[in-house]
Parts: sequence; structure tokens; C-alpha cells
Amino acid sequence: MASCAAGSAAVSYEPTESTASQKREERLRKFRELHFKRNEARKLNHKEVVEEDKRLKLPTNWEAKKARLEWELMTDEKKKECAAKGEDYDRVKLLEISAEDAERWERKKKKKNPDPGFSGYAEAQLRQYQRLTKQIKPDMDGYERQREQCGEDFHPTSNSLIHGTHVPSKEGIDRMVEDVEKQIEKRAKYSRRRAYNDDADIDYINERNAKFNKKAERFYGKYTAEIKQNLERGTAV
Repeated sequence: MASCAAGSAAVSYEPTESTASQKREERLRKFRELHFKRNEARKLNHKEVVEEDKRLKLPTNWEAKKARLEWELMTDEKKKECAAKGEDYDRVKLLEISAEDAERWERKKKKKNPDPGFSGYAEAQLRQYQRLTKQIKPDMDGYERQREQCGEDFHPTSNSLIHGTHVPSKEGIDRMVEDVEKQIEKRAKYSRRRAYNDDADIDYINERNAKFNKKAERFYGKYTAEIKQNLERGTAV
């Protein structure tokens, strides 16, 4: 009986020791994995910190400049390829643009303000001419009638004498009168330059100082009127 008990005790002891060693090995393996992951995360964090420090030391618009330079290099390469193949770069570029991109660019162009303001009389006259020509709607019926009336003189030559024979229609005259009235109404809303008053007191040294004095008078004139009067009379305390 004693020998059986000892044998059973030995049998039950051996699996317990092996199980404990397996658990210990498993814990060590997990510990090594965690240690390896920690070192890996430390290296990655250090690398990110170095990269972030480099980015912070760069100019604020570095990304935009970099993208611009890359785009210019790519454009130059495409131009060289087109020149080597004997192709037109502009046409090749248009072929690569999708219909959606083209529509989006057109919408952006329409959203922009086409009127840059007054920069000269020549530019203002050109804008006026473009505005008037955009309003013109071709009258094909009137074109055909005039062509039938003029006959061969519709396309004049050096021997044609049709100058001064054209009579405008009533509708055309009405359109011209309406457009002129609109122009007069629009000009009436323009801000005109104020006339110079020779009798006004000169309390400025240049044009900029005069504008500043006018602003000061507009905002603080009612508070300083009495002080100004006392200074002019010489009775200021």
C-alpha cells in the first residue's frame, strides 16, 4: 500500500512540475515580446519626433513650394517628351483632362469677379465693348431680309455704294435708347470727387494729414468744438 501511494504521488508530481515550467516559459516569451514591442515603439516615436522637428524648422509654405516644384518638374518632363515625339503639349494636356475637371474649372472661372475695377480709360472702354457685344443676340430673320434687299451689295466691294443707305429698325433704336438710359442711371450712382473749398481753414500739412483730420473731426468734433473755439479766441485755460 505504501509503495502504491508513493508511486501515485510521484506520478501526480511530475505533471505539476512540467505544467509550471510551461507557464513560466510562456510568461517569459510574452515578456520578451512586450520588451521587443516597447523598443520598437520607442524607435518609432524617436523617428517621428525627429521628423516633426524637421518639419517645424521648415518654412510655413514649404509643402506648397514642394508641390509646386514637383508639378513644374513633371510639366517640364512632359514637355520634353512631347517635343521628342513631335506633339503639341497643350493638346496632349487637354486630352488628359476629364470632363468633370473641365466643368469644375469652368464653374470656378464663372464665380470669379470679371471686373477688376477702374485701371484706365482704355481698359474701361474694352470692358464696355465686351459687355455690349455679349448682349447682342443675332437676328437671323433680319439678316436674311437685309441680304435679300441688298442683293450683291450685301458683301460690298470697291465699286459698291451702300454707305448711308442703312435704316435701323424701331426695335434696334429702342434697344439703343434703353441701353443709353441704363448707362446714364449707372453713372448717376458713381461717387464724385468733392470740390475743393478755398475758404476752408487749412489745418493740415499734406493730403494724408487732411484725410486724418477729417476723420478725427467726424468722430470727435462735437467733443472738441469748445476747446477749438477757445484756442482760436485765445481764451483757453
